[in-house]
Amino acid sequence: MLAAAFIVCATTLTITNAATIMSTSSNYKPPITGTKLDAYTSHPKRHLVIVTKQGTIKLQLFEKMAPNHVANIINLAKTHFYDSTYFHRVIPGFMIQGGDPNTKDNDYSNDGQGNNGSNRINAEFNAIHHERGILSMARTNDPNSASCQFFICVADAGYLDQKYTAFGQVIDGIDVVDKIVNLPNVSGQPGGTNPGRAAEVYKMYVEGE
Repeated sequence: MLAAAFIVCATTLTITNAATIMSTSSNYKPPITGTKLDAYTSHPKRHLVIVTKQGTIKLQLFEKMAPNHVANIINLAKTHFYDSTYFHRVIPGFMIQGGDPNTKDNDYSNDGQGNNGSNRINAEFNAIHHERGILSMARTNDPNSASCQFFICVADAGYLDQKYTAFGQVIDGIDVVDKIVNLPNVSGQPGGTNPGRAAEVYKMYVEGE
């Protein structure tokens, strides 16, 4: 299950990086810039936009590094798959995780278990370092099981490198990510904080194509 696979990762990070101090939102700069960015994307003006209850997050996608993951999330966004979902798992000092269609039903007990049907994406592990602002794909214990759930790192998570497929970065709205990761738990379920509708995604779409 997608949620179960992340429990191990979250626990490890919480123990080892408890003293991590995140940079302030005003000091944030996207991790990948300049000529390095040219090697990662063919569409620098194309952005994935996530409009949430807390504000708007804008992401640059790295189709040169993970073409199948980028194509998948673009297709899902264009078909309104993510609209009315919410970030169901947030862990300060680690990440915010969303994209589960099960969150549309307001039943907290099945959050983290949803997928987009029979479609699965093979791993596209790459050289991108998991750090603050990086977009990556959730999966089960099977490396080739990515479907629709994704996460955005709020701090360094380098131990995920070469184990999860990173495929984008936040270029605007890191303050929104910080707001979401600090929302209170409303579910009473184990496995990280679930902020419910406070972290709702009103819509996701692609701009600049």
